[in-house]
Amino acid sequence: MSAMHDEAVDRRALKSVGVQFFANGATYATIIPRLPEIRDQVGISIGALGLVLTVASVASLIGSAFAGRVTASIGSRRVMIYGAVMSIGFLPIIGFATSPVVLAVALFGWLFFDIFIDVAMNVQGSALSARRHTPVMNRLHGLWSLGTIAGGVLTVVLLRAGVSTEVQMTAVALVLVGSLLFVAPGLLHRDEAPELDDEVAVIEGRTHLGRVDIAALLLAVGGAAAMTVEITNGDWSSFRLGDDLGAAPGVAGLAFLAFTGGMTIGRLSGDWVQVRVGPVQLIRISTGVMAVGAVLAMLVSSVPVAIVGFLVGGLGTSVLFPQLYDRAARAPGPPGSGFAFMLVGQRGAGVVTPLFVGALANSSTFGVGQAMAIVVLPSILAMFLTTLARR
Repeated sequence: MSAMHDEAVDRRALKSVGVQFFANGATYATIIPRLPEIRDQVGISIGALGLVLTVASVASLIGSAFAGRVTASIGSRRVMIYGAVMSIGFLPIIGFATSPVVLAVALFGWLFFDIFIDVAMNVQGSALSARRHTPVMNRLHGLWSLGTIAGGVLTVVLLRAGVSTEVQMTAVALVLVGSLLFVAPGLLHRDEAPELDDEVAVIEGRTHLGRVDIAALLLAVGGAAAMTVEITNGDWSSFRLGDDLGAAPGVAGLAFLAFTGGMTIGRLSGDWVQVRVGPVQLIRISTGVMAVGAVLAMLVSSVPVAIVGFLVGGLGTSVLFPQLYDRAARAPGPPGSGFAFMLVGQRGAGVVTPLFVGALANSSTFGVGQAMAIVVLPSILAMFLTTLARR
Protein backbone atom coordinates (compact mmCIF):
# COMPACT_ATOMS: atom_id res chain seq x y z
CA MET A 1 0.00 0.00 0.00
CA SER A 2 2.85 2.37 0.88
CA ALA A 3 4.59 1.74 -2.46
CA MET A 4 1.34 2.39 -4.32
CA HIS A 5 0.86 5.57 -2.32
CA ASP A 6 4.41 6.71 -3.12
CA GLU A 7 3.87 6.08 -6.83
CA ALA A 8 0.65 8.10 -6.74
CA VAL A 9 2.43 10.92 -4.93
CA ASP A 10 5.24 10.89 -7.49
CA ARG A 11 2.83 10.90 -10.43
CA ARG A 12 0.98 13.89 -8.99
CA ALA A 13 4.26 15.67 -8.27
CA LEU A 14 5.51 15.01 -11.80
CA LYS A 15 2.35 16.55 -13.25
CA SER A 16 2.81 19.61 -11.02
CA VAL A 17 6.45 20.07 -11.96
CA GLY A 18 5.65 19.54 -15.64
CA VAL A 19 3.01 22.28 -15.53
CA GLN A 20 5.52 24.62 -13.90
CA PHE A 21 8.13 23.97 -16.61
CA PHE A 22 5.55 24.62 -19.32
CA ALA A 23 4.29 27.78 -17.58
CA ASN A 24 7.79 29.18 -17.23
CA GLY A 25 8.50 28.70 -20.92
CA ALA A 26 5.16 30.22 -21.92
CA THR A 27 5.72 33.26 -19.70
CA TYR A 28 9.13 33.92 -21.22
CA ALA A 29 7.69 33.69 -24.74
CA THR A 30 4.87 36.03 -23.76
CA ILE A 31 7.21 38.85 -22.79
CA ILE A 32 9.91 38.64 -25.50
CA PRO A 33 7.63 39.21 -28.56
CA ARG A 34 6.05 42.17 -26.73
CA LEU A 35 9.35 44.02 -26.26
CA PRO A 36 9.00 46.29 -29.35
CA GLU A 37 5.54 47.40 -28.14
CA ILE A 38 6.81 47.80 -24.58
CA ARG A 39 9.70 49.92 -25.90
CA ASP A 40 7.26 52.23 -27.68
CA GLN A 41 4.98 52.38 -24.64
CA VAL A 42 7.88 53.43 -22.42
CA GLY A 43 9.18 55.84 -25.07
CA ILE A 44 12.82 54.78 -25.34
CA SER A 45 15.17 53.88 -28.19
CA ILE A 46 16.23 50.35 -29.02
CA GLY A 47 19.65 51.16 -27.59
CA ALA A 48 18.10 52.28 -24.31
CA LEU A 49 15.97 49.14 -24.25
CA GLY A 50 19.13 47.09 -24.63
CA LEU A 51 20.59 48.87 -21.62
CA VAL A 52 17.42 48.23 -19.60
CA LEU A 53 17.50 44.54 -20.53
CA THR A 54 21.18 44.28 -19.62
CA VAL A 55 20.56 45.88 -16.23
CA ALA A 56 17.57 43.59 -15.66
CA SER A 57 19.56 40.50 -16.64
CA VAL A 58 21.96 41.24 -13.80
CA ALA A 59 19.06 40.17 -11.54
CA SER A 60 19.52 36.59 -12.69
CA LEU A 61 23.22 36.78 -11.94
CA ILE A 62 22.54 38.11 -8.42
CA GLY A 63 19.79 35.58 -7.81
CA SER A 64 22.12 32.79 -8.93
CA ALA A 65 24.34 33.41 -5.94
CA PHE A 66 21.47 32.89 -3.47
CA ALA A 67 18.85 30.61 -5.05
CA GLY A 68 20.62 27.33 -4.36
CA ARG A 69 21.46 28.32 -0.80
CA VAL A 70 17.89 29.39 -0.04
CA THR A 71 16.49 26.20 -1.58
CA ALA A 72 18.82 24.08 0.53
CA SER A 73 17.71 26.03 3.61
CA ILE A 74 13.90 26.11 3.32
CA GLY A 75 13.17 23.46 0.69
CA SER A 76 12.29 23.48 -3.01
CA ARG A 77 8.52 23.43 -2.47
CA ARG A 78 8.47 26.67 -0.49
CA VAL A 79 10.94 28.33 -2.82
CA MET A 80 8.86 27.45 -5.87
CA ILE A 81 5.62 28.70 -4.35
CA TYR A 82 7.02 31.92 -2.88
CA GLY A 83 9.13 32.60 -5.97
CA ALA A 84 6.14 32.08 -8.27
CA VAL A 85 3.94 34.44 -6.25
CA MET A 86 6.59 37.19 -6.34
CA SER A 87 7.41 36.64 -10.02
CA ILE A 88 3.75 36.72 -11.06
CA GLY A 89 3.28 40.02 -9.24
CA PHE A 90 5.78 41.78 -11.51
CA LEU A 91 4.08 40.78 -14.80
CA PRO A 92 1.30 43.39 -14.73
CA ILE A 93 3.88 46.01 -13.79
CA ILE A 94 5.84 45.13 -16.94
CA GLY A 95 2.63 45.48 -18.94
CA PHE A 96 1.67 48.86 -17.49
CA ALA A 97 5.18 50.36 -17.34
CA THR A 98 5.46 53.83 -18.87
CA SER A 99 8.95 54.80 -17.71
CA PRO A 100 12.36 53.14 -18.13
CA VAL A 101 12.89 53.00 -14.37
CA VAL A 102 9.60 51.18 -13.70
CA LEU A 103 10.27 48.79 -16.59
CA ALA A 104 13.79 48.05 -15.36
CA VAL A 105 12.58 47.44 -11.79
CA ALA A 106 9.76 45.17 -13.00
CA LEU A 107 12.02 43.13 -15.30
CA PHE A 108 14.64 42.96 -12.54
CA GLY A 109 12.10 41.58 -10.07
CA TRP A 110 10.66 39.09 -12.55
CA LEU A 111 14.09 37.72 -13.52
CA PHE A 112 15.35 37.68 -9.92
CA PHE A 113 12.53 35.50 -8.62
CA ASP A 114 12.42 33.43 -11.81
CA ILE A 115 15.86 32.04 -10.98
CA PHE A 116 14.51 30.76 -7.65
CA ILE A 117 11.66 29.00 -9.47
CA ASP A 118 14.20 27.61 -11.91
CA VAL A 119 16.28 26.00 -9.16
CA ALA A 120 13.30 24.69 -7.20
CA MET A 121 11.53 23.03 -10.12
CA ASN A 122 14.77 21.38 -11.25
CA VAL A 123 15.44 20.05 -7.74
CA GLN A 124 11.97 18.52 -7.73
CA GLY A 125 12.30 17.26 -11.29
CA SER A 126 15.69 15.67 -10.63
CA ALA A 127 14.41 13.89 -7.52
CA LEU A 128 11.47 12.46 -9.44
CA SER A 129 13.68 11.52 -12.39
CA ALA A 130 16.08 9.58 -10.14
CA ARG A 131 13.23 7.35 -8.92
CA ARG A 132 12.19 6.24 -12.39
CA HIS A 133 13.65 3.60 -14.70
CA THR A 134 13.47 6.10 -17.57
CA PRO A 135 14.60 9.59 -16.50
CA VAL A 136 12.39 12.60 -17.20
CA MET A 137 14.67 15.64 -16.95
CA ASN A 138 15.06 16.05 -20.70
CA ARG A 139 11.31 15.80 -21.23
CA LEU A 140 10.62 18.31 -18.46
CA HIS A 141 12.87 20.78 -20.24
CA GLY A 142 11.08 19.77 -23.43
CA LEU A 143 7.88 21.00 -21.80
CA TRP A 144 9.63 24.33 -21.22
CA SER A 145 10.43 24.44 -24.95
CA LEU A 146 6.84 23.56 -25.84
CA GLY A 147 5.74 26.35 -23.50
CA THR A 148 7.86 28.85 -25.41
CA ILE A 149 6.31 27.74 -28.69
CA ALA A 150 2.77 27.92 -27.30
CA GLY A 151 3.38 31.27 -25.61
CA GLY A 152 5.02 32.72 -28.69
CA VAL A 153 2.24 31.61 -31.04
CA LEU A 154 -0.46 32.91 -28.69
CA THR A 155 1.30 36.26 -28.32
CA VAL A 156 1.60 36.68 -32.09
CA VAL A 157 -2.13 35.92 -32.46
CA LEU A 158 -3.01 38.43 -29.74
CA LEU A 159 -0.74 41.06 -31.28
CA ARG A 160 -2.46 40.65 -34.63
CA ALA A 161 -5.83 40.89 -32.88
CA GLY A 162 -4.82 44.20 -31.29
CA VAL A 163 -4.82 42.98 -27.67
CA SER A 164 -2.75 45.39 -25.59
CA THR A 165 0.30 44.49 -23.56
CA GLU A 166 -1.46 45.59 -20.36
CA VAL A 167 -4.37 43.22 -20.95
CA GLN A 168 -2.19 40.25 -21.93
CA MET A 169 0.23 40.62 -19.00
CA THR A 170 -2.63 40.88 -16.53
CA ALA A 171 -4.38 37.88 -18.07
CA VAL A 172 -1.16 35.85 -18.00
CA ALA A 173 -0.68 36.70 -14.32
CA LEU A 174 -4.20 35.45 -13.54
CA VAL A 175 -3.65 32.24 -15.51
CA LEU A 176 -0.38 31.66 -13.66
CA VAL A 177 -2.15 32.09 -10.33
CA GLY A 178 -4.58 29.39 -11.43
CA SER A 179 -1.74 27.09 -12.49
CA LEU A 180 0.00 27.65 -9.15
CA LEU A 181 -3.16 26.53 -7.35
CA PHE A 182 -2.79 23.25 -9.24
CA VAL A 183 0.99 23.00 -8.88
CA ALA A 184 1.47 23.80 -5.19
CA PRO A 185 -0.53 20.95 -3.59
CA GLY A 186 1.13 18.28 -5.71
CA LEU A 187 4.78 19.20 -5.14
CA LEU A 188 7.05 16.96 -3.12
CA HIS A 189 6.89 18.21 0.45
CA ARG A 190 10.38 17.11 1.44
CA ASP A 191 13.70 17.18 -0.38
CA GLU A 192 15.91 14.15 0.07
CA ALA A 193 19.68 14.00 -0.26
CA PRO A 194 20.51 12.66 -3.73
CA GLU A 195 22.02 9.26 -4.42
CA LEU A 196 24.50 9.39 -7.30
CA ASP A 197 24.88 6.54 -9.73
CA ASP A 198 28.46 5.52 -10.59
CA GLU A 199 28.62 7.34 -13.93
CA VAL A 200 27.41 10.67 -12.57
CA ALA A 201 29.66 10.25 -9.54
CA VAL A 202 32.66 10.23 -11.87
CA ILE A 203 31.86 13.82 -12.82
CA GLU A 204 30.55 14.92 -9.45
CA GLY A 205 33.45 13.48 -7.42
CA ARG A 206 34.46 15.93 -4.73
CA THR A 207 37.99 16.73 -5.93
CA HIS A 208 39.53 19.81 -4.38
CA LEU A 209 42.32 22.15 -5.40
CA GLY A 210 43.12 24.13 -2.28
CA ARG A 211 39.70 25.35 -1.19
CA VAL A 212 38.22 25.29 -4.69
CA ASP A 213 35.76 22.53 -5.52
CA ILE A 214 36.67 21.18 -8.96
CA ALA A 215 33.22 19.65 -9.50
CA ALA A 216 31.63 23.05 -8.84
CA LEU A 217 34.03 24.72 -11.27
CA LEU A 218 33.15 22.14 -13.92
CA LEU A 219 29.48 22.96 -13.43
CA ALA A 220 30.31 26.65 -13.82
CA VAL A 221 32.22 26.01 -17.05
CA GLY A 222 29.43 23.77 -18.31
CA GLY A 223 26.76 26.35 -17.48
CA ALA A 224 28.68 29.13 -19.24
CA ALA A 225 29.39 26.97 -22.28
CA ALA A 226 25.80 25.75 -22.62
CA MET A 227 24.38 29.26 -22.28
CA THR A 228 26.84 30.63 -24.83
CA VAL A 229 25.88 27.99 -27.39
CA GLU A 230 22.14 28.29 -26.78
CA ILE A 231 21.72 32.07 -26.79
CA THR A 232 24.17 32.61 -29.67
CA ASN A 233 22.21 30.21 -31.87
CA GLY A 234 18.86 31.56 -30.69
CA ASP A 235 19.58 35.29 -30.77
CA TRP A 236 21.73 35.54 -33.88
CA SER A 237 20.43 32.81 -36.20
CA SER A 238 18.09 35.12 -38.13
CA PHE A 239 20.86 37.73 -38.52
CA ARG A 240 23.14 35.02 -39.92
CA LEU A 241 20.68 34.27 -42.72
CA GLY A 242 19.55 37.84 -43.30
CA ASP A 243 22.78 39.83 -42.98
CA ASP A 244 25.33 37.27 -44.22
CA LEU A 245 23.34 35.32 -46.80
CA GLY A 246 20.77 37.92 -47.91
CA ALA A 247 17.69 35.88 -47.00
CA ALA A 248 14.31 37.63 -46.87
CA PRO A 249 12.91 38.25 -43.36
CA GLY A 250 10.37 35.44 -43.69
CA VAL A 251 13.12 33.00 -44.65
CA ALA A 252 15.62 34.30 -42.09
CA GLY A 253 13.11 33.64 -39.33
CA LEU A 254 13.17 29.95 -40.25
CA ALA A 255 16.64 29.69 -38.71
CA PHE A 256 15.34 30.42 -35.23
CA LEU A 257 12.37 28.11 -35.80
CA ALA A 258 14.72 25.33 -36.93
CA PHE A 259 16.94 25.73 -33.87
CA THR A 260 13.98 25.84 -31.49
CA GLY A 261 12.37 22.87 -33.22
CA GLY A 262 15.58 20.87 -32.93
CA MET A 263 15.82 21.75 -29.23
CA THR A 264 12.26 20.61 -28.60
CA ILE A 265 12.63 17.33 -30.49
CA GLY A 266 15.92 16.57 -28.77
CA ARG A 267 14.56 17.21 -25.29
CA LEU A 268 11.43 15.14 -25.79
CA SER A 269 13.50 12.17 -27.02
CA GLY A 270 16.68 12.64 -24.96
CA ASP A 271 15.59 10.56 -21.96
CA TRP A 272 15.36 7.38 -24.02
CA VAL A 273 18.79 8.02 -25.55
CA GLN A 274 20.20 8.59 -22.06
CA VAL A 275 18.91 5.20 -20.89
CA ARG A 276 20.84 3.52 -23.68
CA VAL A 277 24.15 5.41 -23.58
CA GLY A 278 24.31 7.02 -20.11
CA PRO A 279 24.43 10.71 -19.15
CA VAL A 280 28.14 11.28 -19.76
CA GLN A 281 28.15 9.67 -23.21
CA LEU A 282 24.97 11.58 -24.05
CA ILE A 283 26.77 14.91 -23.58
CA ARG A 284 29.79 13.69 -25.55
CA ILE A 285 27.56 12.70 -28.45
CA SER A 286 25.65 15.96 -28.23
CA THR A 287 28.86 18.03 -28.47
CA GLY A 288 29.73 16.24 -31.71
CA VAL A 289 26.26 16.92 -33.09
CA MET A 290 26.52 20.57 -32.02
CA ALA A 291 29.90 20.97 -33.73
CA VAL A 292 28.53 19.61 -37.02
CA GLY A 293 25.50 21.90 -36.75
CA ALA A 294 27.67 24.93 -35.98
CA VAL A 295 29.92 24.41 -38.99
CA LEU A 296 26.94 23.96 -41.32
CA ALA A 297 24.99 26.90 -39.88
CA MET A 298 27.75 29.43 -39.36
CA LEU A 299 30.45 28.73 -41.95
CA VAL A 300 28.70 27.32 -45.06
CA SER A 301 27.35 30.01 -47.41
CA SER A 302 24.04 28.39 -48.26
CA VAL A 303 20.65 29.27 -46.80
CA PRO A 304 19.20 25.73 -46.93
CA VAL A 305 22.39 24.23 -45.46
CA ALA A 306 22.44 26.88 -42.71
CA ILE A 307 18.83 26.12 -41.77
CA VAL A 308 19.64 22.40 -41.57
CA GLY A 309 22.68 23.33 -39.50
CA PHE A 310 20.58 25.23 -36.98
CA LEU A 311 18.19 22.27 -36.74
CA VAL A 312 21.12 19.91 -36.10
CA GLY A 313 22.61 22.39 -33.62
CA GLY A 314 19.31 22.53 -31.75
CA LEU A 315 19.23 18.73 -31.49
CA GLY A 316 22.72 18.69 -30.01
CA THR A 317 22.17 21.63 -27.66
CA SER A 318 18.85 20.29 -26.38
CA VAL A 319 20.20 17.98 -23.67
CA LEU A 320 22.84 20.28 -22.19
CA PHE A 321 20.80 22.19 -19.66
CA PRO A 322 18.67 19.21 -18.56
CA GLN A 323 21.89 17.30 -17.83
CA LEU A 324 23.58 20.24 -16.09
CA TYR A 325 20.57 20.96 -13.90
CA ASP A 326 20.35 17.27 -13.04
CA ARG A 327 24.02 17.19 -12.06
CA ALA A 328 23.65 20.32 -9.94
CA ALA A 329 20.52 18.96 -8.22
CA ARG A 330 22.27 15.65 -7.48
CA ALA A 331 25.53 17.14 -6.23
CA PRO A 332 26.53 16.05 -2.71
CA GLY A 333 25.03 18.18 0.04
CA PRO A 334 21.55 19.56 0.77
CA PRO A 335 19.28 19.60 -2.31
CA GLY A 336 19.79 22.88 -4.15
CA SER A 337 23.24 23.59 -2.74
CA GLY A 338 25.00 22.54 -5.94
CA PHE A 339 23.45 25.21 -8.16
CA ALA A 340 25.42 28.33 -7.27
CA PHE A 341 28.48 27.86 -9.51
CA MET A 342 26.52 26.46 -12.44
CA LEU A 343 24.00 29.31 -12.38
CA VAL A 344 26.63 32.03 -11.98
CA GLY A 345 28.47 30.62 -14.99
CA GLN A 346 25.23 30.33 -16.95
CA ARG A 347 23.84 33.77 -16.15
CA GLY A 348 27.22 35.46 -16.40
CA ALA A 349 27.60 34.12 -19.92
CA GLY A 350 24.07 35.34 -20.64
CA VAL A 351 25.15 38.89 -19.86
CA VAL A 352 28.52 38.86 -21.64
CA THR A 353 27.96 36.71 -24.75
CA PRO A 354 25.51 38.95 -26.66
CA LEU A 355 27.82 41.94 -26.18
CA PHE A 356 30.83 39.96 -27.43
CA VAL A 357 29.09 38.46 -30.46
CA GLY A 358 27.57 41.84 -31.34
CA ALA A 359 30.95 43.57 -31.16
CA LEU A 360 32.58 40.97 -33.42
CA ALA A 361 29.72 40.99 -35.92
CA ASN A 362 29.74 44.80 -36.01
CA SER A 363 33.41 44.90 -36.98
CA SER A 364 34.64 45.03 -40.56
CA THR A 365 36.60 41.80 -40.07
CA PHE A 366 33.92 39.22 -39.33
CA GLY A 367 30.48 38.36 -40.61
CA VAL A 368 27.69 37.30 -38.25
CA GLY A 369 28.33 33.61 -38.85
CA GLN A 370 32.05 33.95 -38.22
CA ALA A 371 31.39 35.92 -35.03
CA MET A 372 29.02 33.18 -33.88
CA ALA A 373 31.54 30.44 -34.66
CA ILE A 374 34.30 32.23 -32.73
CA VAL A 375 32.33 31.95 -29.50
CA VAL A 376 30.33 28.75 -30.15
CA LEU A 377 33.06 26.32 -31.26
CA PRO A 378 35.34 26.91 -28.22
CA SER A 379 32.29 26.61 -25.97
CA ILE A 380 31.45 23.22 -27.50
CA LEU A 381 35.02 22.10 -26.87
CA ALA A 382 34.83 23.33 -23.26
CA MET A 383 31.60 21.37 -22.74
CA PHE A 384 33.22 18.20 -24.08
CA LEU A 385 36.25 18.63 -21.81
CA THR A 386 34.02 18.76 -18.71
CA THR A 387 33.03 15.15 -19.45
CA LEU A 388 36.65 13.98 -19.21
CA ALA A 389 36.95 14.84 -15.50
CA ARG A 390 37.91 12.00 -13.16
CA ARG A 391 38.29 11.74 -9.41
